[in-house]
Amino acid sequence: MRSLFLGLSLAIFMSACSDSQPLQKLTLTGSSTVAPVASEIAKAYEKDHPGTRIEVQTGGSSRGITDADSGRADIGMVSRALKSEEAGFEFHTVAIDGVAVILNTKNGVKEFTRDQLIAIYTGKISNWKDLGGIDAEITVVNKAAGRATLEVFIKFLGLDSADIDADLIVGENQQAIKTVSGNPNAIGYVSIGAAEVEAKNGVPTKTIAVDGIAANSETVANGTYPISRPLLLITKGESSDLAKDFLNFATSKDVHPLILSQLYVPFGK
Repeated sequence: MRSLFLGLSLAIFMSACSDSQPLQKLTLTGSSTVAPVASEIAKAYEKDHPGTRIEVQTGGSSRGITDADSGRADIGMVSRALKSEEAGFEFHTVAIDGVAVILNTKNGVKEFTRDQLIAIYTGKISNWKDLGGIDAEITVVNKAAGRATLEVFIKFLGLDSADIDADLIVGENQQAIKTVSGNPNAIGYVSIGAAEVEAKNGVPTKTIAVDGIAANSETVANGTYPISRPLLLITKGESSDLAKDFLNFATSKDVHPLILSQLYVPFGK
């Protein structure tokens, strides 16, 4: 009897193993701006699709493009429009975001013109007193090469990377926010969505108006804020059925509440 019981148990176990489905996986890499909302979308998708695992890795938009091109990632995350030379990709717009100039809340300066930002980032203005602030040297925080936030910002300023005279170079949005929150004399720029989330969490940074337009989700949504960009998911070549289904979900109205929760503007109606 014991041998019969063991035999039946083994048969049931083997049958269960044979009926189980292998874990389906997707890998997304790229922009640290897109990553938070992509992670929320991934969690919602996994909840509705047991047996699916979606991994979201940061590293900048350049990584997202490179990994999608090489096949190291199923989907790349990019927080800017694709360039003409970046051909062959299929892109899916998930949301719209702006790039905000940020200061420490202890800094009394309330707004900048585009020309003032050019002067700050090229070293022509180096003291806050020249902008109506205190007599203190400006600490200029810039983004590392390959970051979409950098490319969007310098495009707005009409500058090249070589024109920038920076004191500190940072990578992800959170690094810039941490730097500015710890230095009352620093200036940086980050995703508006990231800036608003951190400010709501009590981080001592503030977004600054540019050319009289406040930097917030509302001005991005109504199209008046001058420094905005699309948040994209990109693929190259034939995508798997899983990737196609995830992209359909990520660009559907079902995810609009998740996008809004991250303080981005949903794309489309």
